[in-house]
Amino acid sequence: QVRLVESGGGLVQPGGSLRLSCAASGNIFRIVAMGWYRQAPGKQRELVASINAGGGTDYADSVKGRFTISRVNTQNFVYLQMNNLKPEDTDVYYCHGKIYSSVTRWDDFWGQGTQVTVSS
Repeated sequence: QVRLVESGGGLVQPGGSLRLSCAASGNIFRIVAMGWYRQAPGKQRELVASINAGGGTDYADSVKGRFTISRVNTQNFVYLQMNNLKPEDTDVYYCHGKIYSSVTRWDDFWGQGTQVTVSS
C-alpha cells in the first residue's frame, strides 16, 4: 500500500507564508504526478497545484504567482510554498499522488489533510 503524509499547515496572518510538505512511502513503483488539492466544508475538492514526473506544473488561477509546487523525485517528496496568503486560502489541503504500485496498476492516493488558516 502507498501512504501520503502531509505536514506544515497552521495559522498565519494575511500576507504571510507557509510551506506544506508531503512524503510518499510504501509500495511505489513509479510516481506519475503529485499535487495539492483543497476543500472547504460543503464544497468540492479543487486542484491547487500539480507536478508531473517531468517537472511540468499546473496551478489554479487563484494561486498563480503566489504558490510554487516542487518535488524531490529521489525522496518522493512534494512541497507547496505558499506566499502572500489570503483569507480565501483558508481550507484543508490534501496531498494527492497518481502512483503505480506495479508495472500495470496505478491508483489515486490521498493524504489525511492539513488545515491552513489565514486570519488576522
